[in-house]
Amino acid sequence: MTMRYGYWMPVFGGWLRNVQDEGMEASWEYSRQLAQRSEDIGYSLTLIAELFLNDIKGIDAPSLEAWSTAAALAAVTERLELMVAVRPTFHQPAILAKQAANIDRISNGRLSLNVVSSWWRDEARRYGVQFDEHDDRYARTEDWLKVLDGAWRSPRFSYEGRYYRTEDTILEPKPVSSPTRLRPTIYAGGESETAKSLIARSCDAYVMHGDPPERIAPKIADMRRRRADASAAAEAETGQALPPLTFGMAAYSIVRDTETKAREELQRITNVAPDSAGYGNYQDFVANSKLDQQLSLEDYSVSNRGLRAGLVGTPEQVAERVRDLEEVGVDLLLLQCSPQLEEMERFAAEVMPLVS
Repeated sequence: MTMRYGYWMPVFGGWLRNVQDEGMEASWEYSRQLAQRSEDIGYSLTLIAELFLNDIKGIDAPSLEAWSTAAALAAVTERLELMVAVRPTFHQPAILAKQAANIDRISNGRLSLNVVSSWWRDEARRYGVQFDEHDDRYARTEDWLKVLDGAWRSPRFSYEGRYYRTEDTILEPKPVSSPTRLRPTIYAGGESETAKSLIARSCDAYVMHGDPPERIAPKIADMRRRRADASAAAEAETGQALPPLTFGMAAYSIVRDTETKAREELQRITNVAPDSAGYGNYQDFVANSKLDQQLSLEDYSVSNRGLRAGLVGTPEQVAERVRDLEEVGVDLLLLQCSPQLEEMERFAAEVMPLVS
């Protein structure tokens, strides 16, 4: 499968925790400009993160709300897939299913979901939302997904689970469907046993933090095995197998004419001090997540371990790493860079042609 290129919409005004102004403000105007331009230069997807507080620049800094931003982008783009993050604790599933179906219709079938089991205890407190512990969050998510999928597929849907109950739900119009797309794609990530088991059973794509190919390869192999087992169980129960998972990965890119210049930029963006605006959020994330490896302060400099992907160097070096990731099974790269638009232009012009 040919690599797809996506990117994180900078709803927090940037990705660097040690640079106050990255030249990409958290505004509708910038988001619209970025989305429309990205369609023209080879990007097929944008991920719109959902946090009600700014995780990057500090909780007092501006940030955009994900779902209203997605609805607006649906109306001003033509080809871009809109992957919107959603956290079950912040949204009743039948209501979210209705809202998502409407945005999917506006976009003519370009909506997808990135289901995130909330990690930020302080944000939940400030917004009056219940905060579940780790395994409880995933149990809630499984319940939530059953309601979402049922409301999208059934003329009338009733459900009674541990966390949610619906009775005779009617949802019309449904999301756009086709022989190759029965519902909006459900992406999810997670490194705990609980998360991986749920994703293998209930989702369509697995999204990973950044890592080098040698760490990504066994993760993909493991999730493919889990999916095969889940598919066999589903076929035995319902007569219908599950389609294969696809795989995305976060990656921070630095492309320069020389390796020396790329390393200079890497040094500039990774000198984060423990007193930076978002350091407390970093500690909250580590405490409330079950990660498969320790995070360093350099990892924290940009989100989602993006630097570990290794997309730092000359166009030729970065293209080689992209091919290596494609070889081990990554289908989708979700790029972060700074400033986002200018660096995405550079990546599209100098790296993409070397990969295809």
